[in-house]
Amino acid sequence: MTAKITINDIKALKGRRKITMLTAYDYPTAALMDRAEIDMILVGDSLANVVLGLDSTTKVGMSEMLHHAKAVTRAVKRTLVVGDMPFESYQINPDESAKNARRFLVEANCDAVKLEWFDKCLEATKKIAQAGIPVMGHIGLTPQTAEKIGGFKVQGKDADAARKLIEQALELEKLGCFAIVLECVPDKIAKLITEKLKIPTIGIGAGIYCDGQVLVTNDMLGLFERFTPKFVKKYVNLSELIFKAIQSYKDEVTQKTFPGPEHSFSIKVEELNKI
Repeated sequence: MTAKITINDIKALKGRRKITMLTAYDYPTAALMDRAEIDMILVGDSLANVVLGLDSTTKVGMSEMLHHAKAVTRAVKRTLVVGDMPFESYQINPDESAKNARRFLVEANCDAVKLEWFDKCLEATKKIAQAGIPVMGHIGLTPQTAEKIGGFKVQGKDADAARKLIEQALELEKLGCFAIVLECVPDKIAKLITEKLKIPTIGIGAGIYCDGQVLVTNDMLGLFERFTPKFVKKYVNLSELIFKAIQSYKDEVTQKTFPGPEHSFSIKVEELNKI
């Protein structure tokens, strides 16, 4: 079995090869990713949308995130696991950020946490990093504060906005982030940021020049049908396959072809006759 991936291993991949990252929220999915040797798993607050049916990532809290993070880390032997800090855990009160971040490591056995850029992001990041907790940054489109940045749109499309993203990335690196997610950023801006940073960039809708890529697994497997972002590639349409399997089950039960003898247990005739 390949050794457990560390923060230093991830940082060392910059310039060597592309880094792979996917979201997971349960044991069986995380086990498959670990087996496939994905570098990092993000227990994403996208849990709110793609698993719990909520309309905003701000509606998922610490209890849900820790619950699912525990399931993921039980499955993982090799892959580095990052817990996505929910809105309530650091944006409402940045003073609570380090305490809540530590819960991901101590209670859920995660290796690091991720937090999105917001007004007091540097303050929260500093508190977490100073507590000795590995932090992944996240700039560009930040779903938890999408309403404040004009909605779910590409960020950094003009020079001033792009310069702000570059400044944010450099500040986060300075505070000790080991990697930064760039979401919905023009590819050439992502390239500039990637070249300026000594730490890896992980793109989602940020083009080919990032040091690595991340996708929401339910999107790339075709399990979330409400909306598919432009940057998502569907590698399979599991929703249709699962739907057909459920239909087949329904038909066989109603037509009395399931369960068959091979799915049933028997009793000896002499024992049955004694009843």
